[in-house]
Amino acid sequence: MTYKFFLNQNNKNQNTRQSQPIPGRETEMIQGRSGGYMFKADLWQVLRRCLLIGTSQNTYYAGKHELTNAFVDTLFKAIAENPERVASEIIYASDGRSINNSAPIFALVLLSMGETNGAKKAFQEIFPQVVRTGSHFYEWLNYTKSVRGFGKIVREAGQRWLARENVRDLAYQLLKYQQRQGFSHRDALRLFHVKPPTGDHNQLYQWVLNGWKELPEAIPSGALTQIWWYEWLKRNPSETHKAISEGRLTHEMAAPVGKMDKTAWQLLFNDMPIGAMLRNLGSLTELGVLRADSRKNLDHAESILNSRNHLRKGRIHPIDVLKALKTYKSGGSLGRSQKTWQPIPRIVDILERALELSFDTVEPTNKVFMHAVDISGSMSCYTVSSIGLTCCEIATTMALATAKAEKNYAIRGFSTQFVDLNITAKDSFSSAMKKASNQNFGGTDASVTYDWMIKNRFKADVICFWTDCESWAGRKHPSQALAEYHHKVNPKAKAVYVTLAPNKISLVDPQCSMSWDLAGFDPSAPRFIQMLATDL
Repeated sequence: MTYKFFLNQNNKNQNTRQSQPIPGRETEMIQGRSGGYMFKADLWQVLRRCLLIGTSQNTYYAGKHELTNAFVDTLFKAIAENPERVASEIIYASDGRSINNSAPIFALVLLSMGETNGAKKAFQEIFPQVVRTGSHFYEWLNYTKSVRGFGKIVREAGQRWLARENVRDLAYQLLKYQQRQGFSHRDALRLFHVKPPTGDHNQLYQWVLNGWKELPEAIPSGALTQIWWYEWLKRNPSETHKAISEGRLTHEMAAPVGKMDKTAWQLLFNDMPIGAMLRNLGSLTELGVLRADSRKNLDHAESILNSRNHLRKGRIHPIDVLKALKTYKSGGSLGRSQKTWQPIPRIVDILERALELSFDTVEPTNKVFMHAVDISGSMSCYTVSSIGLTCCEIATTMALATAKAEKNYAIRGFSTQFVDLNITAKDSFSSAMKKASNQNFGGTDASVTYDWMIKNRFKADVICFWTDCESWAGRKHPSQALAEYHHKVNPKAKAVYVTLAPNKISLVDPQCSMSWDLAGFDPSAPRFIQMLATDL
């Protein structure tokens, strides 16, 4: 009989089960919601995750209320420490990197509650960069009313937004988004007591407050042109085609008051912004505006949706495109639409290409990449949209987008095993998601990735993990497995963990200079990974 087992267990150079902290590192580690011990993510890592990913959806291990309470706690700690840096993080997320603008707007409201002058100043400076549209404005009003009320700093921000110098742009927002989330612009003008700085502002405010009982005979030039055509259409709903073409009305302006038919939708389609086009591809197909034999319209759709410039200017997030692709391919069986359509193959191809273009990548680095996609059960249960888009599907999409930018790669999946997903760069995003989703099973053990690579002597320059970071089922920690891989196979290999859930945990050993933790759902993640590969 011997006590060697006990001595080995307490030797910090030996492997440690993930259900226990690494001996000697206990203060650096916390127990995740899955029961496994991982390293603590620092305050700013957690903040960026919450801003980019959001906390308004349940994950497998936590509900949205628990996640959002943690988000609020993180925000207030960060605001107290460095409000200017919080403001920078909000801007970073709001500029097309967050899955939507809700988390940045919510964070903006909490920033306005900071007790220091620095917090209030930061809020005032970034407000117009975050609250860009009428829809954003209503959402901000809703959160503000619920969380803090309308104090001086809030009134000043609201007044500046409603009295902006560009009256044409303001009129567009007030007309396009007339009410949302329990507020109308009439409510906002009365709430903030805005004084019109110019005659155009005064005319616009009067329309918001009182409407036009009588339509001016002359079409006004400048700021109120679209409003005149909207009011004209209300009085002449059978003239929808004329109002759209001459007044340049959008769907949100024309549909509530006009008579919408195929011709009306064709006119809208000709000048449709990229975001609206993505949302309305099903309707356009059902109406026959988009058909397999309508070459001109398909060419137009391709020119918009497959343009990096349009995607960037429209702040189109890859998840927006992914939702559009999944919804469109369903023929109307997903999402809130009551319409059905037969998907057009070329539109599917255009969306596949748009998804690839929506990620930020550089030229191939000629390095070797191993992409390890978390296919454990928790990844298939965590959804991030109303159409049931799972975290596993997003992880697969991001991994494939990175692989498509390179020449030398492998894409495999890990749970308690490390399996070949049979995904290559020639796969469509749709087929890759299906292959990964069909493999969802079991617990989570990221260390099996390194075990397989050691056994097979797979020499990777970069190992990319796409995961919620809740690794708990292994006999050793991923950081220990990485150290073993460095010792046995490639001492220069870099590990990147892309975290796809708003957790406070990390698989990255803070003492390891060869591993990084990235916040998930960021379109620039592939580019950053490529830059790490080349030490740029």
